[in-house]
Order: sequence, then structure tokens, then C-alpha cells
Amino acid sequence: MAHNPEQIRSFIAIELPEEAKKGLARLRKELERDECKFVKWVDPGGIHLTLKFLGNIPSKRVTEITEAMGKAAQGISPFHLEISGLGAFPSLKQARVFWVGIGGETDKLFRLQQNIDSALAALGFAKEERPFVPHLTLARTREGASPPERKSFGELVGSTTFEDKYPVEVEAVRLMKSQLMPAGAIYTCLSVVGLGH
Repeated sequence: MAHNPEQIRSFIAIELPEEAKKGLARLRKELERDECKFVKWVDPGGIHLTLKFLGNIPSKRVTEITEAMGKAAQGISPFHLEISGLGAFPSLKQARVFWVGIGGETDKLFRLQQNIDSALAALGFAKEERPFVPHLTLARTREGASPPERKSFGELVGSTTFEDKYPVEVEAVRLMKSQLMPAGAIYTCLSVVGLGH
């Protein structure tokens, strides 16, 4: 299939401060094991708090998506989150996705996510079917990982304490472009919408 340059793989997210990214990089160093070849790590520098994944969109829709984001962000003033706690989906025993939790003013975060979901539904994007669980994905187990491998990695995660709380001051949401390259994804910001304007 010919690559269509007009299509952009995109998502709406909250940017993390450098300090938080450094903290996630330290956590990765602590958990990375040579024998865990079945674990695929996300580059800490590219971790975002994703509010909505849009998939491939025509580049000419960037403006109307940005306007919809602006409407969604209008009634919500800037708020404070913090990164804390570790977990896995669907569970530590069968870990497929390994994540760091989000605390702080999560009620505003949920409202922002719902507003964005509704504003984009009006543009024809499907509403999220699964409930929104705020998290930052750190790693995934590869397709071929065996149940004992998943369980052993889950135990490692379960026995790791992550006490540091990194503050995230949320003042804007971003429409991001993701280009999948052999070395990993490259992210570019397409537009930024400030909260509470």
C-alpha cells in the first residue's frame, strides 16, 4: 500500500516535565534486566500522558481538531498531577503492559479527557469504549512471552517501590504526531491548546 503523506498518525496528550522523564529513565534502569529479553521498553523521553488516540488523520483536519481541543479545554483551569505508583495491565501475574500511575487533581483530568472525547465525537471520532485509566506506559511484554516470563516480570515490578512523586503542572494539551521508525517512534507537536482560556 502506498504511503499517503497526507495521513498523520496522531494522538492528544499532556507533555511531561523533564524532571519526570528523568525519573522514569531512572526507574527503567532499576528494572531493566539482561535476562528479560521479552520486555520491550518505551523510550522515557517519549512518554506522554495520552488522553485520546486518533489514529491516522488527514493533515487538513489538524485545524478543526485543534479548535475542538480548545473548546474542550475552555472550562478547565490549569491543574496539578503527580506521577506515583507502579502497576500492570491486566494484572501483575499476567503482565502485558507495565505502567506508572497518576495521582493529584485527577477529577480535572477526567473532566478534560471526557470533554476532549465528546468534542472529537462531534467530529466523527469514535468515543472511547473503555473507561479512562490515567497511566504512563513504561514497557510491554512481547507477543511471544510465556506465562512464566510474564509472571516473573510482574513479580519484579510488584517488588519494586517507586516512592518518588514527580509533579506535573498541566497547563495545556497537545496534538501530537507519531512517526514509527525502526529505532522507535518520533514525536512532533502539531498544536498546543492552553487550559482555561
